[in-house]
Amino acid sequence: MNVLVTGSSRGIGRAIAARLAVPGGQVVINYLQDQDAAEQSAAAVAAAGATAHLVQANVRSEADLKRLAGVLDRVDVLVHNAAIGALKPFDQLRTAHWDLTLESSLRPFWLLTKLCPLAEGAAVIGISSLGSRSFVPGYAAMGAAKAGIEALTRQLAVELAPRRIRVNTVCGGLVDTDALRHFPEGPAMVQAALARTPLGRLGTPADIAAAVALLASPDAAWITGQTLVADGGYSLI
Repeated sequence: MNVLVTGSSRGIGRAIAARLAVPGGQVVINYLQDQDAAEQSAAAVAAAGATAHLVQANVRSEADLKRLAGVLDRVDVLVHNAAIGALKPFDQLRTAHWDLTLESSLRPFWLLTKLCPLAEGAAVIGISSLGSRSFVPGYAAMGAAKAGIEALTRQLAVELAPRRIRVNTVCGGLVDTDALRHFPEGPAMVQAALARTPLGRLGTPADIAAAVALLASPDAAWITGQTLVADGGYSLI
């Protein structure tokens, strides 16, 4: 199985790359700057018996996306995980902040899906978050980008259905990653999530990777155009 995961040098992206690695398969590890972290992801892929391809590429660059899309002659699973953005109230966002967020999160979902040599029957999977549908402090730009990913999931699912390509997205609750440190009210968000989540804990990168693996598997052959919420029940309260 040939897999491409954007933003896969650490955190959720690394967990997804490692989970989707199978003996004899190939996994493209995409990173922006941290080669050491990307090499750790490659080691996890290799430990599963797959071949890792490290590709430094800025997902905001169409030229870089073309290069990334050309690494493999066939892609069976494409996961759009990369996300960079400004976490600021809407009135403190500059145009550059807005553009950075949408160009690194939403636009590559469309463009890389178009550029990749997707196999017939391939799976395309986006990564969203609960900020796509509810208020999160400082999440105006990223929330808009994530909501766009969920909308684009539905559009692509219909357009790619004639090629039996399925398109779905995983919408995660609060996940324990390094990114939490960048939220303006990170500690308060953690405490609130722990108190409100019926399953009583934060998510882990492995939780999101497991949901992605489900959607990529033959068990999800009749599922397309959907957003799967993996949040421990947080959104039910």
